[in-house]
Amino acid sequence: MAAALGATVAFSVVLARLTLEPSPASEALTYSNVHPGQSIRAYVNHGTAREAARQIGGNLLLGVPFGVLLPVLVPQVRGLARVVLCTTVVMTLVELVQGALVTGRAFDVDDVILNTTGALIGYLLLGRRLGRAVHPRRTHWWHRFTRRQPEAEVAERRRPEAEVVKPRPARPWHRFTRRHPESEGGATG
Repeated sequence: MAAALGATVAFSVVLARLTLEPSPASEALTYSNVHPGQSIRAYVNHGTAREAARQIGGNLLLGVPFGVLLPVLVPQVRGLARVVLCTTVVMTLVELVQGALVTGRAFDVDDVILNTTGALIGYLLLGRRLGRAVHPRRTHWWHRFTRRQPEAEVAERRRPEAEVVKPRPARPWHRFTRRHPESEGGATG
């Protein structure tokens, strides 16, 4: 957790330096983009391959740490949809601040899309596994009805019939079935 927190602080500093530093020299060249795909098409069609790779790849890479670090630091954000939603919100806020307050910078919806895609890639490659390794699986209310039985119970059922088998505790849904929990042990009645 300490390493993830340190990485998050370092990432935040890099993110702030890359996105929130004023760029007065490019003030005349900046424009806001609210049409998805417009900036990406401009990079690909009107720029050099190097410039397109730098812009698109840089925005993708900028989102990867979100996908890796969010599931580790905030267990409530584990899950594909939650990581995507959280990254979209944070990156939209960064773009809004960038466009409204920083000289030479503008809001670009394509940056949000690329950053979110990067977070998705980071989550699928590493974040999901790290989140599960650091935090145990959540127990939801519906797991009471679909829970798997511990290995000890499964091994106990595999024993030969000559051995005495303990009766299983009654499950909530047994009251709706015709059979009674007492009769499940093999006794007929």
